[in-house]
Amino acid sequence: MSAVKNYFSLVKFSHTIFALPFALIGFVVGVRSQWMAQAPVEHFFLKLFLVLICMVTARSTAMAFNRYLDRHFDKLNPRTAIREIPAGIIKAEKALLFVFINAALFILATFFINSICFYLSPVALFVVLFYSYTKRFTYLCHLVLGIGLSLAPIGAYLAVTGSFALLPLLFSFAVVFWVSGFDIIYALQDIDFDQSQSLYSIPSYWGLNKALTIARMLHVCSAGFVLAAYFVGGFHLMYLFGLLVFVGMLIYQHSIVKPHDLSKVNIAFMTANGIASIVFSVFVITALVLEMVYSNSDNFIHFN
Repeated sequence: MSAVKNYFSLVKFSHTIFALPFALIGFVVGVRSQWMAQAPVEHFFLKLFLVLICMVTARSTAMAFNRYLDRHFDKLNPRTAIREIPAGIIKAEKALLFVFINAALFILATFFINSICFYLSPVALFVVLFYSYTKRFTYLCHLVLGIGLSLAPIGAYLAVTGSFALLPLLFSFAVVFWVSGFDIIYALQDIDFDQSQSLYSIPSYWGLNKALTIARMLHVCSAGFVLAAYFVGGFHLMYLFGLLVFVGMLIYQHSIVKPHDLSKVNIAFMTANGIASIVFSVFVITALVLEMVYSNSDNFIHFN
C-alpha cells in the first residue's frame, strides 16, 4: 500500500479535482445533446467509466513524465527536493515505466469508447507530454498546461457524441485561461530558482507584479467563457449559482495573493480552485439533469 501511496503522491492525484469536474460537465453536456436529438446513449455507464479511466491515466502520464523530466531541477530546488524521484523514494526508471503503462491504458480505454477518441488519443498524449518541455524555451508554458487540461470537457463530449460542438469548446477555453492563470500564481514561488536555472515562466520573465496582472486578465477571460457557455447552452438558472461561486473563487485567490505576501499561494492554488471546479460542476450538472428530467418535451434518453 505504501508503494501505491507513493505513486499517488508522485502524480499529485488530489489535483485531479481541477480537470475531472469539467470532464464530467462535458460528458453530461454530451448526454443532453443526445437527449435533444432523441438519440440513445449507447453503453452509458461503460462510457462514463472509460472517460474516468482516460482522465486518470492521461493525467498520471503527464504528471509522472513531468516529474521524470524535471528530476534534476527538482533536486536543486529546496521546495521540490522532497519529491519522490529526487528524494529516492521512486526510481527514475520506474517512474518512466509508470508513464508508459498509463499511456497504454489511456489509448486502450479510448479504443473501447469510439473511433474518433481512439484516433485523437496520440494527439492528446502529445499535448500533455509536450508541456513538460516548454519551461525550457517559452514563458507560455502555462498556456500549454491549460490546453492540456482543457482537453477534458471536449474529450468527454466526444466520448458521448462522437462529434465536436461549440458548447464543450467554450468550457475548454474556460479551462485554458483558468488553469493558465492559477499556474502563474503557483509559479510565483519559484521566480528566483527559475531565473537561476534559465527556466521560463511568466513570473520569471515578466516579474511578480506583471505576472499577477496577467493571471488576473486570464481569469477574466475564463469567467467570460463560462458566462458565454450559459447563453449558448441555454442552461437552467441554477447554472448562474455555480458561475457565481466559480467567479467568486477567482476573485478570492487574487485577494489573498499579494506581491509582498506569497504565503497563501497554496491556499489560492489548491483550496480556491478545487472549490471553484467542484462546486461549479455540481451546479452545472444539476442544471442539466433537471432540464432533462423535468422537461415538458417528449424527448427521453435510453441508458443501455
